[in-house]
Amino acid sequence: MNNALAEFWEIHIYQNFLAEDRWKYLVSGLQNTLIITFFALLIGIVLGALVAVVRVSHDKSGRPGALLKALNWVCKIYLTIIRGTPVMIQLLIMYFVIFGSVNISSVVVACFAFGINSGAYVAETIRSGIMSIDPGQMEAGRSLGLPYGTVMKTIILPQAVKNVLPALANEFIALLKETSVSGYIGLRDLTRGGDIIRSQTWDAFPPLLAVAVVYLVLVLLIEKAIHAMERRLAQSDRG
Repeated sequence: MNNALAEFWEIHIYQNFLAEDRWKYLVSGLQNTLIITFFALLIGIVLGALVAVVRVSHDKSGRPGALLKALNWVCKIYLTIIRGTPVMIQLLIMYFVIFGSVNISSVVVACFAFGINSGAYVAETIRSGIMSIDPGQMEAGRSLGLPYGTVMKTIILPQAVKNVLPALANEFIALLKETSVSGYIGLRDLTRGGDIIRSQTWDAFPPLLAVAVVYLVLVLLIEKAIHAMERRLAQSDRG
């Protein structure tokens, strides 16, 4: 039994993670994954909120102006293209075509690519949340003399985001896992770090299992944080 454990440690644990400090591939990869996910999420939320406001404003306006029509048309094209093509293709186009002639970090490119992709899904999520708010609240705010933008920013959007928080959490989790294709542009993310270890030791299971466990732990932590946020929001409503 002791010999079997010693052999398991030597072959699967020591060689894959401790020898030549191979664990550092996972740590540096995790760092890049978290950076990309965080900034892509920020881009996605800002972009998605803007697109959602434009789409709702156009749909609820009886006679939208030329500018609003043009913006709504651009938003619809953006949503159609981004939601209709794979995120990996978008990442490759962003890196090899749009920024192909520019000396720019692959991490920055990945942040933009995943942020733009996430924005399309966040937009439809927030849009559904805005549409679920009683139209009377917008009318009440406008009747008090508040500008449309102020009512949307201070009254409508906060309620809409709270209503769609579970859906936004799912998008956050999906974004985290989608970053696993970052290796296609030569970026050492968490998945790529595990693959580098596999290529050096020719032992696929331990590094890939480690990568899967790290992703699972991250997802569980996100879910726990979202549940805590939902409970706090529920308590504030009761208060």
